[in-house]
Amino acid sequence: MASKYHGPINRTRRPISILIVIGLCCFCYLIGIWQKSGSGKGDKLALQVTEQTADCNVFPQTTLDFESHHNYVETVETSELTVKRFKSCEAKYTDYTPCHEQDRAMKFPREDMIYRERHCPPDDEKLRCLILAPKGYTTPFPWPKSRDYAYYANVPYKHLTVEKAVQNWVQFQGNVFKFPGGGTMFPRGADAYIDELASVVPIGSGMIRTALDTGCGVASWGAYLLKRNILAMSFAPKDNHEAQVQFALERGVPAVIGVLGSISLPFPSRSFDMSHCSRCLIPWASKEGMYMMEVDRVLRPGGYWILSGPPLNWKTYHRVWNRTKENCRAEQRRIEEHAELLCWEKKYEKGDVAIWRKNINGKSCRRASANICQTKDADNVWYKKMDACITPYPDVKNSDEVAGGELKKFPARLFAVPPRIANDLVSGVTVESYEEDNKLWKKHVTSYKRSISLLGTTRYHNIMDMNAGLGGFAAALDSPKLWVMNVVPTIAENTLGVVYERGLIGIYHDWCEGFSTYPRTYDLLHANRLFTLYQDKCEFEDILLEMDRVLRPEGAVILRDGVEVLNKVRKIAAGLRWDTKLLDHEDGPLVPEKIFVAVKQYFVEGDEDQSTPNDD
Repeated sequence: MASKYHGPINRTRRPISILIVIGLCCFCYLIGIWQKSGSGKGDKLALQVTEQTADCNVFPQTTLDFESHHNYVETVETSELTVKRFKSCEAKYTDYTPCHEQDRAMKFPREDMIYRERHCPPDDEKLRCLILAPKGYTTPFPWPKSRDYAYYANVPYKHLTVEKAVQNWVQFQGNVFKFPGGGTMFPRGADAYIDELASVVPIGSGMIRTALDTGCGVASWGAYLLKRNILAMSFAPKDNHEAQVQFALERGVPAVIGVLGSISLPFPSRSFDMSHCSRCLIPWASKEGMYMMEVDRVLRPGGYWILSGPPLNWKTYHRVWNRTKENCRAEQRRIEEHAELLCWEKKYEKGDVAIWRKNINGKSCRRASANICQTKDADNVWYKKMDACITPYPDVKNSDEVAGGELKKFPARLFAVPPRIANDLVSGVTVESYEEDNKLWKKHVTSYKRSISLLGTTRYHNIMDMNAGLGGFAAALDSPKLWVMNVVPTIAENTLGVVYERGLIGIYHDWCEGFSTYPRTYDLLHANRLFTLYQDKCEFEDILLEMDRVLRPEGAVILRDGVEVLNKVRKIAAGLRWDTKLLDHEDGPLVPEKIFVAVKQYFVEGDEDQSTPNDD
């Protein structure tokens, strides 16, 4: 019955329906072409936004240009995740240093400076909030101007401008601090002082590349060595000389909070070409020479130890120091005896300065009564008690051979095969794999620079590699415009000795704890496979909060890791004030390793928690 009454109508509709469908398809096709041509409303709006923001000069350096070089990785939308939003810490925590807080420190003995060493909070006392910059915080001056100037609002402490006024440490002028380059033992300036040292130590020859400054003050010695292509690792305790290490890092000088106390220094043996103490108040003559022995452990064979200040020149100053001639003479004699036992030869003494050189090997050492360390691994030092024993030289075949291996002059040293690798002392690393690692990191850094156009400039001057490996990232990035703190995690393969043999600097650290630095001290943080390494060791949240603490406002983060791990990281980072992106590997989307990039937003005390991170 249906066919009897509706057949003619259906036959009429078929061709009309086909024509309508064809017409709609053509219309949609034309609309698509029109929008792709750039004439659509959406493109006009985007163009307007671009034009309005193109001249934005609030902080143009943080612009990250990824679009033309990488593909974004599709992840679960943050709205589908339970995101934990971290609150701001109270203003009193603006300079919080978790493992060096005064209240906790005072619970420990003052003997051997134990109370000034690392004392980290237990898990249930960790501060899990976002530390804000002080009100008025300003992006630090670019290097090299930062060497001489820092904004008062960034480090608002004037104590040293009064206490050290005659020594030219730091001066307060208007809204900035000025650093004239003076020090306790070089009030005329670090340059003149370094010139005096260079009459004995081959500074500028390429033979001296890594230095250690014990009790550094505001690190003017290290600051002025940078222009001579020498990297100094400076350290000082967090004590009544408030913010000295904070000043150093604000100036753009490598430094950490630390002290020569009861625990070994967090550096491998044979690390530094030169070690320095300028009135550092370390009791070198006491403890059977234990502190000199620790310097000897980290001093490279053929390296130099520089001492300026007491007890040197005691005949002139003993009354100023309120000490007797006999007391000063006895202290210097003990230092000389310890130096001889360590096989250090005095090369220079004039006025307030003396310089010793460590022998290149142990062939000529007379150590019949010396207490030689029995440990088989002189690099295993994390939280290890310091002993009054002498670290033996590596064996040599003849008296002309440098113990541990001779190094090339810098910069050839940067990519030459390090002796530890050439001598097969690093597990799983061969000469071939080392050279391949260098090629890989040159490729990675080239890709980073295409994405972050200002990487390699003074915009990112203080840089940290949180899982440095063989130092390939720092080596590929090496430039007078920046320095890299190469951190080797204590649970990773111990490669820090290789890093130093390349002419780079670094430190051991466990990322389940706070780093020995102040907040807002690094421009860029980089980490390769760090979160995979710590996946079963501690909470990702704690590591990311520590990263946020040490990162400057509008600083950058680059992480390389597996996609599953980075998705976990990204979920936590959504609760931080970071703008984040997850990118494909340089070799394409089929590579399981991805790249996480973030920029920390600018927030200071008093800003409301009203910003929503941009998570693309």
